Amino acid sequence: MTIEIGKYLNYRLAEMGVAHVFGVAGDFNLSYLEQIIADEQLQFIGNCNELNGAYAADGYARSNGFSALVTTYGVGDLSAINGVAGAYAENVPVIHISGIPPLHAVNRGELIHHTLVDGNYQNIMNCMREFTVAQTRLTPENAGLEIDRVLKACFLTRKPVYIQLPSDITHLKIKAPKHPLDLSYPIGDPDVMQESVKVLSALISKAKSPVLLIDNEAHIFSVTDILMQLSKTHHIPYVCLSTAKNIMDESSPFYAGVYSGAVGDSKVRELVEGSDCLIGIGVRFSDAATGFFTHDISLKNYLSIAQYDINTPQKNFPGLDMTAFLTALNTAIVREKDKSSILPSYLPRTEDHQQELTTNEALTHHQLWGQIASFLKEGDVILGEVGASNSGLSGILLPKGASYLSQPLWGSIGYTLPALLGSMFAAPTKRHLLFIGDGSLQLTVQELSTIIRHGLKPIIFILNNGGYTIERLILGEKSLYNDIQNWKYQEIAPVFNGSDGYQSFQVKTGAELNATLDAIQDNEVLTVIELMLDPMDAPESLKVFGEVVGRYDYGDKIFEALV
Repeated sequence: MTIEIGKYLNYRLAEMGVAHVFGVAGDFNLSYLEQIIADEQLQFIGNCNELNGAYAADGYARSNGFSALVTTYGVGDLSAINGVAGAYAENVPVIHISGIPPLHAVNRGELIHHTLVDGNYQNIMNCMREFTVAQTRLTPENAGLEIDRVLKACFLTRKPVYIQLPSDITHLKIKAPKHPLDLSYPIGDPDVMQESVKVLSALISKAKSPVLLIDNEAHIFSVTDILMQLSKTHHIPYVCLSTAKNIMDESSPFYAGVYSGAVGDSKVRELVEGSDCLIGIGVRFSDAATGFFTHDISLKNYLSIAQYDINTPQKNFPGLDMTAFLTALNTAIVREKDKSSILPSYLPRTEDHQQELTTNEALTHHQLWGQIASFLKEGDVILGEVGASNSGLSGILLPKGASYLSQPLWGSIGYTLPALLGSMFAAPTKRHLLFIGDGSLQLTVQELSTIIRHGLKPIIFILNNGGYTIERLILGEKSLYNDIQNWKYQEIAPVFNGSDGYQSFQVKTGAELNATLDAIQDNEVLTVIELMLDPMDAPESLKVFGEVVGRYDYGDKIFEALV
């Protein structure tokens, strides 16, 4: 039995749980797009540009597990590369498929449009190689093996991969697969597993104040349920880095908050830095997660557990699957009652975000986020754009079962609007809320057109603070490079000519915010809410962060001279 190369690729995508493919049509990918359209298991979602398509694929993968993006060679690939790089930085498994010129033209080095017209067909591959973990150019001879190899790499690493599909081979037939795609993790050496569990369980069992420090890799490799069980069974408190917001239940009595080094909560810092057995789960001590390296972690008390790599101060244990290891570790730990029965009194067991008294005074961030916390519901998907939105949302407890999507490490502004589109296709029954600044929105606003085109109904909060507030807090409070043109944001939806209804609001005061949130409790249409905020108003954590960044980037002398 045989199958067309493009159909074989689609078959494997479906096996990975991909049901929607994002991207932009171009003359080298049209034959493959025809195969996607003909496939009952896949739906093509056309984007306004390739960068937005990459962001949408990123958002889809965060809510779905894996995603696919289709571009055309050269111009399309390089337009998407920023979004693919962001997925690489944040461990998001995007399968990037590029329709390239016909194989005969590539092999002959012919001078084709969308290339540099120099006969070189390695330069784009070289670019993508920097931001993907596996790459291939398909041919009739290698297609079956190469598709499986690259997709397996995507599965194992949870990072982007890149597939070049020549336009003239999509419909050529190859031998059909007899086996499903191998989506299993390496077992690892059983002797190494046994020794590692013995060593780490002994260290944790004898510790007086163990703490779990959790980063986003715990979500990426689906071990959060195991970590919750470990925490509950052995009464070990857990904290998350800001890069792992709400991947663990924030309503649990064992949740102690967000650790951000010296710029975060002092009690959380005391708990983490004073632990005699700090257990890091997939932790990366990046500038964004540590308040620009203000963390103070004692390596002699630090255990690092990551996918395929487990470390103690004395020894490394390579090649172990994190899920299997944590499952075995949970059983092996023996905590004495007097060490595990009582939690420190300062750990938050509940936090009631009461709404502020509503007033007719100008809306502030201090008033805003308390009311937003009360508005959020279990099961919501919440997207926070880097800057004031992410900072404000990071400072409140999110409901149990809510998902939080942001891009704190790569930090490409405008990411969240197209990511919203992707996530809504991945989780269509969930309420989606986007919080995005006016400056970020102006980079990717075209993708609102695709949201409207498909009849999606998110709630979009636009923080209108007249430009780039996060940049103003770093440097250039009144500088023109931090200013943007003000738009009529309430009138954006009709510009994109949707057939379904929409509603829009402009909020200037706390009273207006309260009334608006009451009006949209049972949201059934696309909703745009413009929040009018002072250009220098921001969550307190962002104000602190801005000064830390400014001094780090430019030095104390330049920073103090220019602020």
